[in-house]
Amino acid sequence: MSEIKKVLVAMSGGVDSSVTAYLLKEAGYDCMGCTMKLYDADEIDNSSMESNCDVCSSKTCCSLSDVEDARSVAFKLGMRYQVFNYKEAFRDHVIKPFVESYLKAETPNPCIECNRHLKFDKLLAQAQILGYDDIATGHYARIEFENEKYKLKKALDSTKDQSYVLYSLTQEQLSHIHFPLGGISKTEARAIAESQGFINARKHDSQDICFVPDGDYAGMITRYLGINEPGGRGQSVTSSDEVLAACRPGRFVDKDGNFIAMHKGIIHYTIGQRRGLGVPAASRLYVVSVNPDTNEVVLGSNDDLFLKDVKIKNFHWIDGGDIPSEFRCKGKIRYKHIEQPCTVNYHGDGMATIHFDEAQRAITPGQTAVLYDGDTVLGGGVICRQ
Repeated sequence: MSEIKKVLVAMSGGVDSSVTAYLLKEAGYDCMGCTMKLYDADEIDNSSMESNCDVCSSKTCCSLSDVEDARSVAFKLGMRYQVFNYKEAFRDHVIKPFVESYLKAETPNPCIECNRHLKFDKLLAQAQILGYDDIATGHYARIEFENEKYKLKKALDSTKDQSYVLYSLTQEQLSHIHFPLGGISKTEARAIAESQGFINARKHDSQDICFVPDGDYAGMITRYLGINEPGGRGQSVTSSDEVLAACRPGRFVDKDGNFIAMHKGIIHYTIGQRRGLGVPAASRLYVVSVNPDTNEVVLGSNDDLFLKDVKIKNFHWIDGGDIPSEFRCKGKIRYKHIEQPCTVNYHGDGMATIHFDEAQRAITPGQTAVLYDGDTVLGGGVICRQ
């Protein structure tokens, strides 16, 4: 076993993080459990929440009942347990950038930003302040040390692999992280929880973005900004002109710029969307692109959604060494996408272009492109407007 004996375990109240704590305790580590309190219900003013707790809906990952479930498991395992208040950091690094991205006609992935700034930055720093050298989470991924480098690899259970949302990890962070679930299946994790009598052994997984439990992103954004609400807070995340432009009606147009109909505001649309357009047509129409400068949403056919080239920014290279100017690998443009063969050209200053061998559907600004060599994550970056 590693020389490091003390591990701070992030416990969401779900079965995965509970089994993570159990496996580490069984391996002989001195563990403490913790839950990150990320926001209160009034932080996002979600009127659809049907919960009496002061944190969030039971559909999300940080409700009061989740805290109690995590505490129950920690107590059963004989572990110390704390709740950390990270509401301000979550607002600044996750909710605010999420809103700003939609105002720019992008479709962000807030889970990646939460991992980057909260779990593997702020929580790791908190652990070390408390004298815990490492942290652990219930992610399905693996970390291996090969040729003097830490490698982030896919989970053995391909149906649960979460390596995509972990691409921003650094060599330093990887040296202080444990992912005990990377080598087992979800079925095995639940069996372990059942065998130990954990209160959450049969608890359903959280499916939604935690601060948008009803899936209504546009509704969450307008409530957050206080738009069209008497007495709304109107929190300022960007210039008022940009806010109003993104939320006001505009034009649906075809690829040639011809007017089709009016839309509700660009925050309601993302690349590849078909449902909710409200545009009668002889054949199916899809959102092909969204232009925040003209407040226009371009509609077209499914064939219009396929592109070979992807521009990315904020490129991260897990290896930590020099980035090759050109290399072959496989690329994944969204969480559920199956990675595809491609050539990557790195241009410097965090910019790169991915050239896929075959055209890919619905390449979406704001999403993340992650690169793989077999089961090893090489790195990735945020997709730019084409």
